[in-house]
Amino acid sequence: MAYQKITGDVLAQITAIVGDAYVISGGQDMQRYSHDETEDLRYYPEVVVKPNTPEQVATLLKLCNDHLIPVTPRGAGTGLSGGALPVMGGLLISMERFNNIIQIDEANLQATVEPGVITQVFMDAVAEKGLLYPVDPASKGSCFIGGNVSHGSGGPRVVKYGTIREYILNLQVVLPNGEMIWTGANTLKYASGYNLTQLFIGSEGTLGIVTKIVVKLIPAPTQSALMLASFSTNDDGCAAVSAIFRAGIVPSALEFMERRGVEWVIAHNNIVFDLRDDVNAFLLIEVDGNNMDTIFGDCDKINTVLEEFNCKDVLFADTAAQKEELWRMRRIMGESVKSNSVYKEEDTVVPRAALPQLIKGIKDVGSRYGFESVCYGHAGDGNLHVNIIKGGMSDEDWNTKLKDGIREIFELTVSLGGTISGEHGIGLVQKEFMPLKYSELHLRLMRGIKTVFDPNGIMNPGKMIPPSPLKGE
Repeated sequence: MAYQKITGDVLAQITAIVGDAYVISGGQDMQRYSHDETEDLRYYPEVVVKPNTPEQVATLLKLCNDHLIPVTPRGAGTGLSGGALPVMGGLLISMERFNNIIQIDEANLQATVEPGVITQVFMDAVAEKGLLYPVDPASKGSCFIGGNVSHGSGGPRVVKYGTIREYILNLQVVLPNGEMIWTGANTLKYASGYNLTQLFIGSEGTLGIVTKIVVKLIPAPTQSALMLASFSTNDDGCAAVSAIFRAGIVPSALEFMERRGVEWVIAHNNIVFDLRDDVNAFLLIEVDGNNMDTIFGDCDKINTVLEEFNCKDVLFADTAAQKEELWRMRRIMGESVKSNSVYKEEDTVVPRAALPQLIKGIKDVGSRYGFESVCYGHAGDGNLHVNIIKGGMSDEDWNTKLKDGIREIFELTVSLGGTISGEHGIGLVQKEFMPLKYSELHLRLMRGIKTVFDPNGIMNPGKMIPPSPLKGE
């Protein structure tokens, strides 16, 4: 695609749409918009603009579409796949001013929210009314709900409450030509043609820009219990996961952490934890509900299952402070690794019974290529995050051979019935691995959908779908 640069005339029109205070076309402020949380990649847009109404977004997109200027939508910049990187330059549209909770409809258990609302802020607002929005990624204190929608984000409580796909009822979307649609209806059932709402969830800004989100809410549970189970091997810890569900228990969260990850947290954060020499893996298990007798009964059943898998010890969090400390250890694990090492993070997901084979295979690949891995994640839904640490690898091997090792990890994941991302998305860095999971026919259908919505290819170009091997474009 022969994209065009932003001329002085176009810049003047952009400024007239949103006002001079909300346009950045140079200087130090451009730095923050040149990267997300993906490794050390940097791509600079020509211009950053910060609209705050759907009409402004529509006018901006029509202008860019008419002039063939590439557009990159951006949320909070917390993504891990390069989805918000302006790889073609052009205009970056930051959604940070779309930060209003428009309505919390308690009668219908729904809310209407703008995409720039921080996820934790929204969760807290509905919690004050006794309601729950259970999609809580690790970055919930800083990520935007619009970015969560665009990437199909998840979090620990997906295992009981479902993914973000089950909580988005309707979306207001501005299409690349500047037209605006609502994708569905504010109803719990939808059998009225193609479900465009579901199509836009996980589309990573390649089809249009979301400007309003209608969210389903549920009554919040009033009680919970939190257990930390320890195991001597990764295999025992991972194998116990599927057995818990087979015993008839559905925890509200079931997280896996291997020893090395806990060591990183202890070493680099203000966490005090007694790490026994004979422990190499942990499961963090939460059970919630409205009756503590029922919750403790479920915990007893889980204990019985854990004993069958050589569980070394089970720690019950007795206070809210203990619960918070255990959750903090899990949530900052990735941050601890990232801030203190050369790393890459991959996002794998398999049927949960295949977790033991997955983690063993990951370790085998690391041994052959010479890198260390720290694995943790949402074991209850089979989602394992793999932090690959350079360790003793030479710079040359890191730069030339690591990608082959990652490819083997993804090949293993697919062979086990899984896929190459559970919640981080594809973006820029995983795009080349899509053919491991999808046939060329499947990818051609995706390209066709992209063309219907965005015939000029201006929306977040260079992301998610690899180019056709026939055209090489």
